[in-house]
Amino acid sequence: MLIGKPGAARTAISAASSDRVTVRGRDLATDLMGSVSFTDYVFLLATGRAPTEEQRFFLDLSLVALAEHGLTPSVQAARMTYDADPAALQGAIAAGVLGCGSVILGAADLCRKLIEDVLARAGAGKALDAAALDVARSYRERRAPLPGYGHPLHKPVDPRAERMIALARERGVAGRSVEAALALKEAAARVWGKPLPMNVSMTIAATLRDAGVPPGLIRAIPILARTAGLIAHCIEESETPIGFLMASKAEEAIYHAADEVA
Repeated sequence: MLIGKPGAARTAISAASSDRVTVRGRDLATDLMGSVSFTDYVFLLATGRAPTEEQRFFLDLSLVALAEHGLTPSVQAARMTYDADPAALQGAIAAGVLGCGSVILGAADLCRKLIEDVLARAGAGKALDAAALDVARSYRERRAPLPGYGHPLHKPVDPRAERMIALARERGVAGRSVEAALALKEAAARVWGKPLPMNVSMTIAATLRDAGVPPGLIRAIPILARTAGLIAHCIEESETPIGFLMASKAEEAIYHAADEVA
């Protein structure tokens, strides 16, 4: 049974032969190696074209902002998996990447969709602040967290988010997406009755969207960024291991009802 659309299988990304590798119509060895940065190359792979100066800048900025954030759950998973099999670095990195989800690290795409919801309502005749307020209220009524707002550690502001907004304004990139993100920040404070810091996931979505970065890359950039941090943690784990210690501390913290004596 054939699953999917019928037709010839094809890819436009790359082809390799005995004497050459072609990537998006460019010769890898002569046109790309030594001529483009990794960020340029990622954009080319994903879109088939070179990034603009601002797309390159804000992609780089996003990668730097998200590569590292301490001993997060994804990092702990990677380090403990590395200790289980030090020969399988790829397994440890994969374990960490699998820990990147909508709650931690992977919210940029949800934030992009939230921005687009606000802008769609504003495009239908509502003022931007009123549209943002409607969206915030809809989340509050469902008792759902508002993607991109609030942070367990960074209060009252996320310093990464503040820096990204400042650079977007400074470089003239801040547009309707950033405006929508800021309107949502004000709306969230009204609806929740307290300030909710705009976090880096929202500013990544807003600045990349205003820079014209495609949705697929906005979704993927956090994973690509954190992979670099996971590699660093696994290298450190090989030199000064703490994975088993973290596992033992977790075990100590668990309440074992079965150990109670009736």
